[in-house]
Amino acid sequence: METGKLTTQLPHIAFLSSPGMGHLIPLAELAKRLVCHHGFSATFLTFTNFSSSTQTSFLSSLHPGISSISLPFIPLDDIPTSARVETILATIVSRSAPHVRDALASLKQTTRLVAFVPDLFGSDLLPVAKELSIPHYIFFTSTCMALLFFLHLPSLHMTTTCEYRDLPEPFLLPGCLPLPGKDFLDTVMDRKNDAYTWILHVMRGYNSAEGILVNSFEKMEPGASEALKNEKDKHPPVYLVGPFSRSGLDETDEFHCLDWLDQQPKNSVLFVSFGSGGTLSMEQTTELAFGLEASGQRFLWVVRCPSDKDKCAAFFDVQTPDNPLNYLPDGFVKRNADRGMVVPLWAPQVKVLAHMATGGFLSHCGWNSTLESVSQGVPMITWPLYAEQRMNALMLVHGVGIALRPVTQEDGLVKRGEVATVVKELMDGERGKVARHKVKELQEAAISALSPEGSSHLDLMKAADQWMNSVKESI
Repeated sequence: METGKLTTQLPHIAFLSSPGMGHLIPLAELAKRLVCHHGFSATFLTFTNFSSSTQTSFLSSLHPGISSISLPFIPLDDIPTSARVETILATIVSRSAPHVRDALASLKQTTRLVAFVPDLFGSDLLPVAKELSIPHYIFFTSTCMALLFFLHLPSLHMTTTCEYRDLPEPFLLPGCLPLPGKDFLDTVMDRKNDAYTWILHVMRGYNSAEGILVNSFEKMEPGASEALKNEKDKHPPVYLVGPFSRSGLDETDEFHCLDWLDQQPKNSVLFVSFGSGGTLSMEQTTELAFGLEASGQRFLWVVRCPSDKDKCAAFFDVQTPDNPLNYLPDGFVKRNADRGMVVPLWAPQVKVLAHMATGGFLSHCGWNSTLESVSQGVPMITWPLYAEQRMNALMLVHGVGIALRPVTQEDGLVKRGEVATVVKELMDGERGKVARHKVKELQEAAISALSPEGSSHLDLMKAADQWMNSVKESI
């Protein structure tokens, strides 16, 4: 296409999402904001591997200013079935580099391509963009605290010989709560695993980015965000541009959850869900069921089939054809029909959290779910399962104070009595009242951050200006 025609087009951004809806959703919200409020158009590059009907439907419903390209399928026959999620992601990303290059080269010919923005696992692909002289940034879909941890991990790796869970003292990240080794990111808990080697490699790759956009906001993480500013000479520029969470307008309600909520009193229902990837063991599912029953509180529980092997067994949208409700204790659904609703696999989470009857959220602490809860002003019970979720729980309970955390046994099990106690405390207790007040304050801060004069809006404008200036310089 002729250069003159390109200059009349909207500036264009290419986004790349790692497999998994938890990565795709916030990146799509970022793209939508840039398209709707900053005058860009966009293309999503997505992986064919582990693509689900949910993903296909989601991509088809994107804003008209956002198109998508499916990258070719990547064979994984040589990867052991026991490989961690991170190892699988690493393999898909690295082997896709030639296809990403072809896609970016094509977009550069047909659009005013001003930036390439992969998510937090895409740093291996930044050299591809550099080779094509395309500005390249990372969109970090987790917390400032997690980003600081990643940026400091190479140094920690060099100065520590033991497994991190055996650290005698908590790790002191600037601007953050002391972080016990047992609460570190799942991926780094076994330093002999390939996944650990890969995460180190990914983090070192962040230094080649021209900037890092973070899905958080200053009031949510005041200490960590300030620390990132103070360390600006040690890493690429950081832009806090969140919170990005789903609007929920396109969510369907197959099981009529909202109709049931309409019949419940205000702030009376505990929503229980472990995200798109989280699973409990059979024993923990049973304990949770009896604990909810013993609490005497109303609840809406999204149930998945249990897995005794992997807490993120559903990450790639893999589900057995079994009915998850068959794994609940005998008579549980019938006994609790007057005050509890149990649905299999999925519920319209944003709409549930926004409903006036919802008064609490028992969550795995995935960052997307956390921001959705904050955006709706709903206090939480933390139940971290994998990834950085233990770090998130620490910050939510002891940092911003919007959540309660149940006490676990040495083997990680939360017993039914403890479930009942923490549920009653959140819904009716004094600590629950404090958490509810604090999350309402954060809700207002989140709205303010995204307002025209808000900190996150202004940071996104700074990044957008960088992209626009890079195009002007190249014309």
